[in-house]
Amino acid sequence: MARYRATSFAWQEPDEWRLDRQLADYAARLGVPARMDSSEHFLTARSEVGDHFSGRRQWLMESFYRSMRKRHDVLMDASGKPLGGQWNYDAENRKPWTGNPPEPADKRPRHNHAALWQIITTKGVDSFGSPHEDDFRWPLNRSEASAMLDIFIRQTLPHFGEYQDAMSGRATHLFHSMLSFALNVKMLTPREVIDGTVAAYRSGHVPLAAAEGFIRQILGWREYVRGIYWAKMPGYAEANYFNHERPLPDWFWTGSTKMRCLAHALEQSLDRAHAHHIQRLMVIGNFALLAGLDPQALHRWYLGVYIDAFEWVELPNTLGMSQFADAGMLATKPYVSSAAYIDRMSDYCRGCQYDRKSRTSDSACPFNALYWNFFDRNQRQLEGNPRLGHTFRHLAKMDEECRREVKDRADYILGNLETV
Repeated sequence: MARYRATSFAWQEPDEWRLDRQLADYAARLGVPARMDSSEHFLTARSEVGDHFSGRRQWLMESFYRSMRKRHDVLMDASGKPLGGQWNYDAENRKPWTGNPPEPADKRPRHNHAALWQIITTKGVDSFGSPHEDDFRWPLNRSEASAMLDIFIRQTLPHFGEYQDAMSGRATHLFHSMLSFALNVKMLTPREVIDGTVAAYRSGHVPLAAAEGFIRQILGWREYVRGIYWAKMPGYAEANYFNHERPLPDWFWTGSTKMRCLAHALEQSLDRAHAHHIQRLMVIGNFALLAGLDPQALHRWYLGVYIDAFEWVELPNTLGMSQFADAGMLATKPYVSSAAYIDRMSDYCRGCQYDRKSRTSDSACPFNALYWNFFDRNQRQLEGNPRLGHTFRHLAKMDEECRREVKDRADYILGNLETV
């Protein structure tokens, strides 16, 4: 500033609360006019989600998403109603994947970072996972990111909707866009991603359910969690509704667990710095919540492992959506399941050494006893949740011996987490 005789200072708003405070403090000490400018990389201002939900205990994404559809005229007809007569096609987007259609070939750019990795290791930087220095499949610039967007829309998006919740040990990315990294480091703007998706639908290339499901993630969820982050920080980072404190098992850093679903999701995360949202939520996050793992430790793990994880998006997803640590401000219920859901949406249970149908035997899938034990021990905090009535009615039908066996099995699993 002295060199160029600058008379004012401006900066683009950062995406992390910590950096935002540091820059504000820095600007206040400069002694010249200073201002923060907004970013073109989001479709809302930081405060808009908080303003939208002002005074409400629970911040449901659906009402915000509908307001965004109207405001930006996305998938709307001339009368101001949603195309197809529905706002949300989520019910059509829950098919398991059987292998047909096949997983699209990975056409992302390929980069060799062996020299960079050598510098990192020579400097003694401690790390974990696989560097994949000869097969780095993430874009390095805008042209590569734009090419990825084009490939996704042409090749993969038509099937995204149906299989967005599917998982498979035979696949790495299925029909997911793999664009979150490019979006979050600002190689792509959300508007161009949305516009490309709408154009593909209007040309007849992509079914409405697929286009709507993908747009909901960008126009709805992405903006929504950012707004929650800025409305609730810094206190949100310490949320821990269930007071869970159990440390993460070592296999979070190695993938060495006998549970096939967890092993695949963790190994993929460690090897590729990526796992899709159902692997993060309904495998890794599901187990963490059922086992009572420390949500702040889990948050730091997610933030460190995933290439697309930046605190504004990762923190609400982990503490709110995945771990229910905010007492249900973001999620309408804890997103937990027994082995039945994982079996329904994946092929993980086939070939796993654990029995997906058994609850308390020595070979029973750990998810089963942990699931019922979670609701048993947290009944006081959760039984008033209207979405959990069926769960607690089922729990009430269990006799004392059954509940004791569930507790004993869960206690055994929790006492031997390193070896599950």
